[in-house]
Amino acid sequence: MEEIFSIIQFLRQAVKTGASDEHLMVGHSPYLRINGFIKKANIHPLSKEDIDNAILDIAPTIIRDKILTLCDVDFMYEIKGCSRFRINYNRQLGMPALVIRNIPYNIPSLKTLNLPDMMPSIINQPNGIILVTGPTGCGKSTTIASLINHINETKAKHIITLEDPVEYVFECKNSILSQRQLGVDTKSFADGIKYALRQDPDVIFIGEIRDSETMSAALKAAETGHLVLSTLHTNDAVQTINRIVNMFDEANRYLIRKQLADTLRATIAQKLVYSEKLQKRFPACEIMVVTSTVKDYIIKDNTEKIYDILRDNNIDDMITMNSSLVSLVNKELISQEEAIDSSNDVPELEKIFRGVYVGTKAYYE
Repeated sequence: MEEIFSIIQFLRQAVKTGASDEHLMVGHSPYLRINGFIKKANIHPLSKEDIDNAILDIAPTIIRDKILTLCDVDFMYEIKGCSRFRINYNRQLGMPALVIRNIPYNIPSLKTLNLPDMMPSIINQPNGIILVTGPTGCGKSTTIASLINHINETKAKHIITLEDPVEYVFECKNSILSQRQLGVDTKSFADGIKYALRQDPDVIFIGEIRDSETMSAALKAAETGHLVLSTLHTNDAVQTINRIVNMFDEANRYLIRKQLADTLRATIAQKLVYSEKLQKRFPACEIMVVTSTVKDYIIKDNTEKIYDILRDNNIDDMITMNSSLVSLVNKELISQEEAIDSSNDVPELEKIFRGVYVGTKAYYE
């Protein structure tokens, strides 16, 4: 007799294996993502009834009765003492499916994550915007949570988070934290920012900037003396700036570039690099700090020249992705081959390893 699929038991086991994500589809065994790689679980292929029952077991009451008629919805689920889970319900060829991200209770420190040493100084800003960028699954949420928790532990601030849905749950330490979920506590990111400004905030975290309305509200919050943290799905600093500017009509782009130059404090582009030797992933980061020269390039739409600043800067805590990869190699956390496989500029990185090219100070770490 075929064993009945239990979503709770499956998720408990997935957490034990160290999985970051789970994929459930009709007609397939469940899949796990472990250290960035997809692996099939040793479970029978799931039926539509298996997934329908799983959804009914974990969906919140507020959407349980209507979820089977929806096409896409995100929600959170928690197994006490095990983990929290961000769940995306979707449909594939008319059949229900689930993609689940595991959100651990423990928020790792910046040091534990092996993030660059200058991260605390970057977050030590009274106002402006700091953006953490990168593709899906690159660790943006964990890095942001670690940055917020660093503020929470070291400063007396009021931090408001606007999320869809709420992922990491923070305990108030030296700071006060107010966590608001879209669709439950506020209608939209733009609305949440507007009303957050009336709630005596020092720091506002926006889960993701998806459109010009949210971006405009974020810029306004930064202009009025608040520190704004958010994420974007871009791969580097130049892409990030261009993506923001291109959210707006061409007639408004000069004003947006000026506004962005005045408020942007730093961008942190991140990717996770797998170490075969240590059987885990480590973050490599490109960090751009907005200096007066960078501001000038943003205003004049000369963003391509920012790459030269990143490569040549030795005093403003800037790091290129390649220098971050070299630092990981020097610390013996990843191999040269693994660094090269992860590089956006392989010829430059190969020159660095041959000793031909020397750039920012991170190469010597």
